[in-house]
Amino acid sequence: MIDLNANFPLQQWVCLPCGYNMIGKMPDVCPFCGARHDKFVSWEAGEETYRVGSTPVAEGITQLKSSPRLGLEHACYRIETADGPVWIDCPSAFNRTLEPVSDIFFTHKDFMGASNQYRAQWDAKVHIHQAETLSPLAAAFSVDDAFTGDFTSHGIEAFQIGGHTSGFTVYFYSNVLFACDFAFPPNKAMRLNPFSDKTEIAAGGDRLLQLARERRPRLVTGYNFVVDGDDWLGFFEGALKRAA
Repeated sequence: MIDLNANFPLQQWVCLPCGYNMIGKMPDVCPFCGARHDKFVSWEAGEETYRVGSTPVAEGITQLKSSPRLGLEHACYRIETADGPVWIDCPSAFNRTLEPVSDIFFTHKDFMGASNQYRAQWDAKVHIHQAETLSPLAAAFSVDDAFTGDFTSHGIEAFQIGGHTSGFTVYFYSNVLFACDFAFPPNKAMRLNPFSDKTEIAAGGDRLLQLARERRPRLVTGYNFVVDGDDWLGFFEGALKRAA
C-alpha cells in the first residue's frame, strides 16, 4: 500500500449522484447537486469502490474515467508532454496508485474532482482561471496558479473563452482540442451547454469556432467522449446556428 503524505486531507466526502468532493466537515446537502448527506461516501470508501482506468486517445494522451461510473462521471485527460506528464481536469475519485503528474490544468471549477488530494499526494501544481476561484464550489480547493487570459505551458495552448462559466478555458495540444462540456453530445444533436448564460456562451462559442478553424484539430475530447475533429466542427457549427 502506498503511504499518504503527511499533509494529505483526510476529511473528505464524495457525492454519489454527482461526484462532487466536499472538503472538511460533512455538509447536510451537496452544494453542487443538492443531494442529501445519506448519498455521500467517505473518500476512503470511494477509493475502495471506484477505480480510475485509462483509455488511449492519441499518442501521448489517455482518457481517465472511474469504473463503476461515479456520479455524472466526467473524464479527465493525461498528456505526456516533453516537460513531463500533466492532467486536463481531475477525476472525482482519489486512487493513490495512479501515476503522478506535475501539473493539473482545469477547464473550469465543476471538474476539480479530488484535485486537492492529488495535489497533496504528488505536490502537483493546480492551474485554474482566476474567475473560477470566486465560486463557492471552488473555495475549499487549493490553487497554485489562478491565471488570467491565454497562455502556453508544457507545449499546451490555453484559451479563456468564458461562456459556460466566466473563466472557462479550452486547451490545444498537438492536434487535439480539449473542450470539456462546452457543447454536447458529440453528434448532430449537439447543443451549447444549457447551464449557461445564452449571450455569454454564444460569444465564447464564436471564439472557440475561430480557434478550431485555425487549428483544425484531428480529435476533440469532451467531458465523457472523444470525437473526430472534422465531425465535431460540423456538429459545433450546427449548435451555434441553432443557438443564434
